[in-house]
Amino acid sequence: MDSLIIVAVIVVVLVYVVATYNRLISLIETIRNNQKQIDIQLDRRYKVFQSLIEVVKKYMDYEQSTLKDVVALRNQAQTAKTQGDSVGMMQAENKISSILSGLQVVFEQYPDLKANQNALQLQEEIVNTENKLAFSKQALNDSIERYNALKKSFFQSLLVKLFTNLNQDFPYWQLDAASVQQQENYTVKF
Repeated sequence: MDSLIIVAVIVVVLVYVVATYNRLISLIETIRNNQKQIDIQLDRRYKVFQSLIEVVKKYMDYEQSTLKDVVALRNQAQTAKTQGDSVGMMQAENKISSILSGLQVVFEQYPDLKANQNALQLQEEIVNTENKLAFSKQALNDSIERYNALKKSFFQSLLVKLFTNLNQDFPYWQLDAASVQQQENYTVKF
């Protein structure tokens, strides 16, 4: 009878360990998926932005320096990502967001451009992409928060110490103060 209780306790503990391990792995994979979703939206934003620059080229000189800045920042972000520098990647992408906000103001100076259907459609695509990007960033931060909360819980933290592959640090996506202020002042004008 005592050996049956011991076996039952061992089975319960093993089931708990396996379930917790699987839950932590699932959260890690969710974080990685959310990071990939951000990458997809960043790539989409860059492509839409390039298309918008092509439409804008015939209307103003501003686009040359803007395109060069975006390409340089995009390359900086890709390099940082390749090197595992999440903070550097976030900073470069946040600067691209700032450029996009400034581009909206330039549109106001060119009435023909404002009336151009392609430009209007691309502006809308940029706004949609920025919204999707914001949602993806929030999903990433939420999944990191869930993972961190679970891995720091008492019994789970013991398991994390046993399995080092469960103890990972993921940086939250953060905006710098200037980007936050620009986004609060941001208005879409057609």
